[in-house]
Amino acid sequence: MRNFAPFLSIFLACLLSFQTGQAQDPHYVQFYSAPLHYNPALTGVHEGHFRFTTNYREQWGVVIVDHPYRTFSVGFDNKERIGRGDYLAYGFTLMRDEAGDSRLQRVNGLLSLNYMKQLSGNRYRRSDQYLAAGFQLGFGQQSVNYSKLWFSPQFDPDELLVNTDLPNGESLLRRNKVYLDFNAGVLYYALFGDRRSLYIGGSLSHLNRPDISLLGVQADALPMRWLGQVGGEFPLGKSASLLPGALFMGQGTSFTTLFGANVRYTKRDWREVAIRAGLWGQLSNYLKSDLTFPAMIAAVILEIDRLQIGISYDVNMGAVAEPTNSRGGFELSLLYVHPAPRRISVHCPRF
Repeated sequence: MRNFAPFLSIFLACLLSFQTGQAQDPHYVQFYSAPLHYNPALTGVHEGHFRFTTNYREQWGVVIVDHPYRTFSVGFDNKERIGRGDYLAYGFTLMRDEAGDSRLQRVNGLLSLNYMKQLSGNRYRRSDQYLAAGFQLGFGQQSVNYSKLWFSPQFDPDELLVNTDLPNGESLLRRNKVYLDFNAGVLYYALFGDRRSLYIGGSLSHLNRPDISLLGVQADALPMRWLGQVGGEFPLGKSASLLPGALFMGQGTSFTTLFGANVRYTKRDWREVAIRAGLWGQLSNYLKSDLTFPAMIAAVILEIDRLQIGISYDVNMGAVAEPTNSRGGFELSLLYVHPAPRRISVHCPRF
């Protein structure tokens, strides 16, 4: 029983947090590499013409070996000049999240529209200020595979085993639920010269609080998610810079913040190759408790001209460190930014 105790403890922790915390959005620790996942006002905020993003995260594999939590998303955004220095940006993002043995799955498809208003500066110098406001509209779907679960009527007391051929007695269950989703966000950023920038923004997701109930008895509203973000870039000598950042996110009874910094080094060649490395921390609450320190995240990012490849790994701490042997989740990101023609070039901060 002692060997089973760690797995039992983390299972109960996850179960309790699900019941009391209600539904929560999946998240990436490389939030700076998943712009459209967090804030529609980040649509088009890059120095190219268009951008492709891909993100993948896997977690809890040490506990749920065969079916860990997996999140995958892709995104695309493009921008066009409107007037002298303003831009209209548009794009889309698709996300698929699957959790555990029940294959609890959530799919999101969102269209993004963002307006970037120039407050000062011009395209010929790296001293600009912009204010952006964007929104996303799309759909969500939540589903579960009940054939992977068993219920109390399916337990055979004579044989002391589960017989999934027996009816589960749950006639009101739905296999999937489709709903409308609406998000909005704002962003302000300022550039003060080469490798000097500051940004601050925020967003509200699920403004319509859609019903995601799979029980078919009563509505289960998806809690609205609020988010704040801040960061920038500051030079460290001729070839390096510091990119600090922080993300604050709350949904229902849950709160999470990610904070830290990457150091970026480059030789500043014509065909730029750069590497970033950094440490990030996460603070979260469990079951309406005080904030705890559940993870430290190590990240490495390689930039090759227009391509950016990132990998990170979570080291679990606090209450979940022992049952998981401190093994958290790993995450991959891939960004491609296509160069912009001169007529729509714009200076943007690095994230």
